[in-house]
Amino acid sequence: MNLLTLLEQTGHSIFHQDDLGACEITGIEANSAKVKEGCLFTAISGYARDGHDYIEDAIRRGAAAVVGEKDLTGLPVPYIRVENSRDSLANLAAHFYDYPSRKHIMIGITGTNGKTTTSFMLRHILQHAGYTCALLGTVHNVINGHAYSSKNTTPDALELQRLLAESKDEVVIMEVSSHGLSQKRLEGIEFDLGLFTNLAHEHLDYHNTIEEYFEVKQQLFSKLKQGGQAIVSTHDEWGQKLTGILRERNIKASTFGSSKSDDLQFTSENDVHCSDFEVTEKSEKLHFSMSIPGLHNIYNASMAYLAGRKIGVDRAKLIDGFRTFKDVPGRFEMYDHPEGATAVIDYAHTADAFEYILKTARDCGAKRIYHVFGFRGGRDESKRAEMMEISSRMSDCSVLTFDDLNDVDPAEMKEELKRYLVDCGKKEDLVIPDRTLAIQKAWEIAEAGDWILVTGKGSETYKDSYELPAGSDQETFRLLLKEKEEAASAPL
Repeated sequence: MNLLTLLEQTGHSIFHQDDLGACEITGIEANSAKVKEGCLFTAISGYARDGHDYIEDAIRRGAAAVVGEKDLTGLPVPYIRVENSRDSLANLAAHFYDYPSRKHIMIGITGTNGKTTTSFMLRHILQHAGYTCALLGTVHNVINGHAYSSKNTTPDALELQRLLAESKDEVVIMEVSSHGLSQKRLEGIEFDLGLFTNLAHEHLDYHNTIEEYFEVKQQLFSKLKQGGQAIVSTHDEWGQKLTGILRERNIKASTFGSSKSDDLQFTSENDVHCSDFEVTEKSEKLHFSMSIPGLHNIYNASMAYLAGRKIGVDRAKLIDGFRTFKDVPGRFEMYDHPEGATAVIDYAHTADAFEYILKTARDCGAKRIYHVFGFRGGRDESKRAEMMEISSRMSDCSVLTFDDLNDVDPAEMKEELKRYLVDCGKKEDLVIPDRTLAIQKAWEIAEAGDWILVTGKGSETYKDSYELPAGSDQETFRLLLKEKEEAASAPL
């Protein structure tokens, strides 16, 4: 592709046009180590590294031109200075790959909690209805039926455009994070549907205030295609606020909540069976049945159902699809326990998410609840006291342990966990720093009818090393179950 044409068609102001018209671009990269002959290298000023420091390396590897923010001269290849490299990268990549989002039914899901589960549910019920679906999100990316590991909830701008261009799927379902929006990863992408699940206290170490967090989240709805629509859960004040904003902007918004004005209504929150529920659509009662329990999953399922309806899928086919939906890795993932207890792994890492999963355990008849969790080092500390208060109030035993320390001193984290327990009137000996041993403790004392909830990491692997030979909460559960089975079968 001709460089000058690429720049002009993406609205770039050209500071230096020498040789641009004769420059042909074979690819775009933001990592100098990936640069090949003929690439356009975009230097990003990152949080840990500055891409401008790698310009010489990119040129040595064959970069045909460079885009950057700094005022540089004397480079042996054309240099295009821009105000914001991230913004430029996204727009350049979108044009280079011929705006692939326009070739799919694009569904973006944003919110604090529920993005992953809603996306998995939606993909399942749409595939059940005969659609081919790509999935981009926290657990993994799935393109053309093949799963790939995922580094971020929302891929970087360049990878995102590449994946969309590679996909031959009819529908692309994306988790859209606030980081992805604020870092301009979604520039040049247009959505048919934008879904808003909720907003809770999270990422305020990055966004400063919840109002700023909300402002970033609602940017998704400025990226709708002409005629694109929104689906909003109005169970919290932020969903209600967003609905008003969208309607003021003449964006059609379908809502799910407990009001008669909502397009889909759910009103029996105090009488929830673990996995069966009813909603009302246009005065008609609809009965849903699925294998995963909880009020939060009723919300997730309802959002997915509304999205399916907007695409045009038959109501009965969608409801039937939920009957065969199993689970999501690391999202209310349930395990058998040898004593008849129920063991659950969940990604919950906000106060709201704690409340939902703890209430679910009670609604499903938990005799006692053992809640194992920790806090990530170097992350939003302002939410920790509320998380601890909810766990202390709604569980019978809070076992505090380490999550990712992220270079925080272990002794410092241990003392902080003890302070939270003392503040809630709990025993200090319920701090077990080794995550595998903390899980083992809850596993060993649980009896029939009890629930063990291990939260915070979901399907993520451990960053730190622990005593038991396990690399994740799932592996720890499987190890404990295997040890119990082996002990039971050993000769006396």
